Amino acid sequence: VEWCLWNADDELKQRVIQDVTLLKLVGFKPIIVHGGGKEISKWVAKAGMEPEFVNGLRKTDAETMEIAEMVLGKVGKSLVSMVEKLGVQAVSISGKDGGLLKVKKKYADGKDIGYVGEITDVDPKILYDLMEKDFLPIICPIGYDENFLSYNINADDAACAIARAVKAEKLAFL
Repeated sequence: VEWCLWNADDELKQRVIQDVTLLKLVGFKPIIVHGGGKEISKWVAKAGMEPEFVNGLRKTDAETMEIAEMVLGKVGKSLVSMVEKLGVQAVSISGKDGGLLKVKKKYADGKDIGYVGEITDVDPKILYDLMEKDFLPIICPIGYDENFLSYNINADDAACAIARAVKAEKLAFL
């Protein structure tokens, strides 16, 4: 089972985390893949920058990539806190950890959109290791290219690729 958690209001987020935690407690092996687009936009604005989108995709320059990685890390850790308050061990990782997500540069209709990645490979070993030790993995969609440059990945795309790699029985988008 795999879950993709989008930004949601606090009450909804809490209910979703309770449901995922319950699934874990009754024997399922959920994985959460989260995004953070609204939160990234908020912090980009706080940095005095204007978020730019090309065909619905965030154009991600080096500075925006740095902000995105920090914000997504913060979101992941907040989700870990919510899960752990309910008695389940969780670990927040990025797609860079353990070489989970390999990417190549993504283009929007031939236009350069910066550090936005398209997944080329998923190595789920770290997920199996975490689940074997009874942790609930919480993943932010950041990956590496062949030169170890960081790229932001659409959370839906990351969830789909990870679900295929672990041969998930179910995939839910929220």
